[in-house]
Amino acid sequence: MTVRLSVFDEDEPTRAPWLVTLADLSLLLVGFFVFLQASQVDPGKLAAGIRAGFGASEAAPAPMPVDLATATGFAPGSALPGDTASALEWARTAAHDPRTRLRITGEVDGTAADVDPLTGSGPILAADRARAVAALLIRNHAIDPSRIVLSTGRGQRRAVLTLGFEGDRP
Repeated sequence: MTVRLSVFDEDEPTRAPWLVTLADLSLLLVGFFVFLQASQVDPGKLAAGIRAGFGASEAAPAPMPVDLATATGFAPGSALPGDTASALEWARTAAHDPRTRLRITGEVDGTAADVDPLTGSGPILAADRARAVAALLIRNHAIDPSRIVLSTGRGQRRAVLTLGFEGDRP
C-alpha cells in the first residue's frame, strides 16, 4: 500500500499564472468604475436616502452655534423688549456671512406673572418675545428674514439670539 504525502494532486490541470493576474486586474477595473459612478451621486440625496433607511425624519442637523447675544428688559407678562441696542448692533455685524442662520429663542421665567395676559400661556408669551425681537431686526435691516428661526424656552425674561453656522447648505 502506497501513501501519498503530497498536498497537491498532480493530476489536476494547472492554470496559467497570467490568468490570475488578469482576473485581479478586471476586478480592480470594475471597482474603479463603481467608484466613479458612486461619486456622481448628489450628497443631499444620498444623505436623505440614508436617513430614510434608518427612519430619521430630520432633514438636516441644527446649525452649529458660533456666537450669541441677548435682548433683555422684558417686563413680566410683556413682549416689549427694554434693551435691544446691543442685540441689534451684534446682529448687524454677526450676520454678514450668508452661511449663517440666526435662531431667536424667546424665554419666560416660569412664574405665574410671566405669562401672556390674554391666554395665560408662558410659551405664547415666549414666542411673542422672539417675534418682537425678530421684527425689530428685520425692520432695522440687520438680517434677512429667511435666515431667522424662532423658538421658545424657559429660563429668564429675555430673548437669546444664537448665530449658527450652516456651511454651504442651500
